[in-house]
Amino acid sequence: MKADHLIEMANQIGMFFDSLPDREEALTGIAEHIRKFWEPRMRRTLLAALDGEREQAGFTEIVLASLTKYREALAPAAA
Repeated sequence: MKADHLIEMANQIGMFFDSLPDREEALTGIAEHIRKFWEPRMRRTLLAALDGEREQAGFTEIVLASLTKYREALAPAAA
């Protein structure tokens, strides 16, 4: 999948969790959803986009915060 599509999907997940009153719960919820339901290849592409300046601009603030905080947990295990 293309990074821009994955960023869009992550932002949609972020919109759902952003409505939670507890910010920590929202950040954790975003990361857990991506970790549980996205295949490793999708997570690798998303995290690679996080490293790129151009792509990083596409993330919403809450998604960027969640991915940064939980990056290690989201990184797929080495093959």
